[in-house]
Amino acid sequence: MRTAATELFGVEHPIVQTGMGWVSGPRLTSATANAGGLGILASATMTYDELAVAITETKARTNKPFGVNLRGDAMDAAERIDLLAREGVRVASFALAPKQDLIKRCKDSGLVVMPSIGARRHAEKVAAWGVDAVIVQGGEGGGHTGQVPTTVLLPQVVDAVDIPVIAAGGFFDGRGLVAALSYGAAGIAMGTRFLLTSDSAVSEQVKAVYLGKGVADTVVTTEVDGVPHRVLRTEFVDQLLKSRALGRMTRAVRNALAFQKLSGTPWKDVVTEGLAMRKNAELSLSQLVMAANTPMLLKAAMVDGRPDLGVMASGQVVGLIEDLPSCQELIERIMAEAESTLERLR
Repeated sequence: MRTAATELFGVEHPIVQTGMGWVSGPRLTSATANAGGLGILASATMTYDELAVAITETKARTNKPFGVNLRGDAMDAAERIDLLAREGVRVASFALAPKQDLIKRCKDSGLVVMPSIGARRHAEKVAAWGVDAVIVQGGEGGGHTGQVPTTVLLPQVVDAVDIPVIAAGGFFDGRGLVAALSYGAAGIAMGTRFLLTSDSAVSEQVKAVYLGKGVADTVVTTEVDGVPHRVLRTEFVDQLLKSRALGRMTRAVRNALAFQKLSGTPWKDVVTEGLAMRKNAELSLSQLVMAANTPMLLKAAMVDGRPDLGVMASGQVVGLIEDLPSCQELIERIMAEAESTLERLR
């Protein structure tokens, strides 16, 4: 199945594994690449040196194209782009739209640029700036998400831009891939479905929590980091929703201190980066402080294996997932389902 996405990324199948913090490491990324999809390393929770090591390990595991997800507002974003170019990484993806100068730097370095967007106007803006493709995430998607469902947002964006559009939010099987293609998308991107594979490094205990949830067991809240965030509904999240503003702020400050120590970022850079983030994302001061909650609360669950002490980003599709296949098995299954669905429609 050849699409504009497979041609652009140099992969066999129009399937993208999204860059999930603390989840999308070399093991999952390379497994996706070896299965014919586009795997994406999540670098927002890595230092520059950790990213360099992760890229080297991924290249040792696969000779197929893969991508790296970057923070466009990171102080060392330019240096990371240069690293990707030197190492022959195929795709630079961004959770938030990067500035024009970073897009140009990527393009001049031969990188494919693909930001994630949640609104038509954002897609139009980055397309005008020269990006090569966009991931369009509907409200069903996990993590930071918008209010517009995929079935409404996707056709809007496809009609508005003339670059490949990758559909995200609510996808997990071959029927979904065919549906996305019918809207005009060039492929699909999945996070939760790849998190729940045997190649994911997330602990079996945490995966079991995911597998036990239904389609109504996620919630969109601003209490995690100040902006809408879809996560699994757990006892910890319920407590978070009920906590008072002072308690939330105290936790956020504590997490900010922990993340600064973990990342090794100098405080001068933390403050500068925070001010840039506040300006670019139009965050209030309280939202800016709470932003530190995201990496640390995700780490508690995804890395430390303590879902009782952290949050678990998840799309609503979690309620439709019942097993833990390998990436190879998953992608083969999706493509077989897509072919049988297309045959039935002929």
